[in-house]
Amino acid sequence: MVSAHIDALKLEHHDLDDIIHRLSQDKSMDQLRLQRLKKRKLLLKDTINRLNSQLIPDLNA
Repeated sequence: MVSAHIDALKLEHHDLDDIIHRLSQDKSMDQLRLQRLKKRKLLLKDTINRLNSQLIPDLNA
């Protein structure tokens, strides 16, 4: 279940990466909107990493 959620987040992260790349090519793009998209992308990356770490068993246990 968690694995499917991670896959969905990875897809959203990749889509945001494409959108950010395209929009950054447009010099008239609203920089605030671009910053918000980048922040969302970073949040997704952090969430993906956190969920992945939950899947790894604790070796000290």
